[in-house]
Amino acid sequence: MRFLKQLVPVAVVAFAGSTIVGAVQGSPLLTLLLGVATAVLTVLVYARVVRWSERRVPAEVATQGAARAVGRGVLIGAGMFAAVIVNIALLGGYRVDGLGSVTGAIGLLGFMAAAAVTEELIFRGILFRIVEERTGTWMALALTGLLFGLSHLSNQHASLWGAIAIAIEAGGMLAAAYAATRTLWVPIGVHFAWNFTAAGIFGAEVSGNGAPEGLLHGVTSGNALLTGGEFGPEASLYAVLFGALLMIVFMWLARRRGNVVPLRRSARSGATATLAQ
Repeated sequence: MRFLKQLVPVAVVAFAGSTIVGAVQGSPLLTLLLGVATAVLTVLVYARVVRWSERRVPAEVATQGAARAVGRGVLIGAGMFAAVIVNIALLGGYRVDGLGSVTGAIGLLGFMAAAAVTEELIFRGILFRIVEERTGTWMALALTGLLFGLSHLSNQHASLWGAIAIAIEAGGMLAAAYAATRTLWVPIGVHFAWNFTAAGIFGAEVSGNGAPEGLLHGVTSGNALLTGGEFGPEASLYAVLFGALLMIVFMWLARRRGNVVPLRRSARSGATATLAQ
């Protein structure tokens, strides 16, 4: 019941806000304002329902230190995607074919802010956190990472490989970022910067959702395993490699800081019984 008490209100606000933001994408300024408003409102609703259902202060979205945590996440996310696109470009798989649109990039700021915040609150703030309490960190990371990847199968140019790539480089990595820091602001910053750097700066397709109008008009071509094909660079082997490496680093930090919840006895027994069958 605690799961539903948190998920339903947050999901409703996220869905309503995302629908409104999507409807005004023709207006960059409105998209920016409504996207930021959706992000802020969703955080407030999340904090309220956690206080109500768990009788605790939601430290994972505390305002103190939030700006620094988001900033660290932004640097990591932007650096990670820049590394991916540079490696693809070195092999001739990405080129800049002129300038894009400044106003388009402004609109993407709001759109990506709404997407990053709502997805992190739902997948890491609610799903991962509650599943982790019952199964442990590693199993929660695997289960919610897989679910996050599968949630992208409904996108326009979705593919099974793209969903698997997202599960590893984003689902697993972002859950590890939360486990290492125990704040949602770092994964929110990583998620936002990754998406905005891809679409808003390099003009690359994000998760199979079509090519956006970013600051640059980017063109990818060549081997789909290296460029990501129609799904975008997130389906590139480079993205999977860098995401997996970052996940390992975050989990090393989580273990060093004593933030890894061990596998619960009930979960271990269930997994053993499944293997026996």
